[in-house]
Amino acid sequence: MSGASRSSSLKSALSYCVQQVRSYDYHNYLCLLELPPEMRRAAFALRAFNVETAKAMDVASDPRIGLMRLVWWRDTIDKIYANQLIEHPIAQSLSSIVSEIKISKAWLKRSIEARITDAQREPNEIPKNIEELEKYSEDTQSTILYTTLQSGGINSTAADHAASHIGKAGGLALLLRSLPYHASRERLYAYIPSEIASKHGLLIEDGGQTGISMDSREGLCNAVFEMASVANSHLQKARELAKTLPAEAIPVLLPAVPTQVLLDSLRRVNFDVFDPRLQRGVLGIPPLWFQLKLKWHSLRGNY
Repeated sequence: MSGASRSSSLKSALSYCVQQVRSYDYHNYLCLLELPPEMRRAAFALRAFNVETAKAMDVASDPRIGLMRLVWWRDTIDKIYANQLIEHPIAQSLSSIVSEIKISKAWLKRSIEARITDAQREPNEIPKNIEELEKYSEDTQSTILYTTLQSGGINSTAADHAASHIGKAGGLALLLRSLPYHASRERLYAYIPSEIASKHGLLIEDGGQTGISMDSREGLCNAVFEMASVANSHLQKARELAKTLPAEAIPVLLPAVPTQVLLDSLRRVNFDVFDPRLQRGVLGIPPLWFQLKLKWHSLRGNY
């Protein structure tokens, strides 16, 4: 391939990444636009990888096909780091970035392995405690922030700690928002830990199988409130680190803003995840209001 053809191909691949993030992860698309221009190419490729793996099970007509897609991505990460050509726009973008910038393969593999493990769970398999969901959130969300920091050459332990908390908060909040969807897919409340479900009268035993009852909307709202409180606690811990961070790390951590927006939206509907207002606009608020909130934090240099 000539230099001009390669350049055109990479430009097309990056355009595809941007479009995928905009279509499937709009709030993070807006966050990435606040990054310095020199960081956006890597950030969009990394976020598009997250989008692609996150929706693998949802778009598959058969769960086995979705799982095969995730395994394909696990193998693809190995091939990217072995400098092998992959005919996929997101893989091409990642390969180009990995060849130029030191990005941890371990973080990318950790993300895809977490999604594979989750995909292999039975529909009624319930996590035991909130710590399991915190780990899943870190593996799938914090890792994208870690690698984005790496792509910008930002080497800060404090920034990594903040990214850990923000990823956990964001992952928990998004799992709560997606509960109605997962219920419709027969993964009935698969993301409410049995420990919390039991506390709020939601845990039931039926024929030797453990499940979660839909009968108590009050109990469900109380369980969602408890999980949202854990997410909010992670956001507060991340913000306590803000003054110790290098200035260039702040834009990478702006995903804290949409997480706060979603938690605020949950509070306004009394933590009823079935309230249709949560699906309106951007995370439950008008798009323009969301963009103004994000811009305000960006200009002030905080998250």
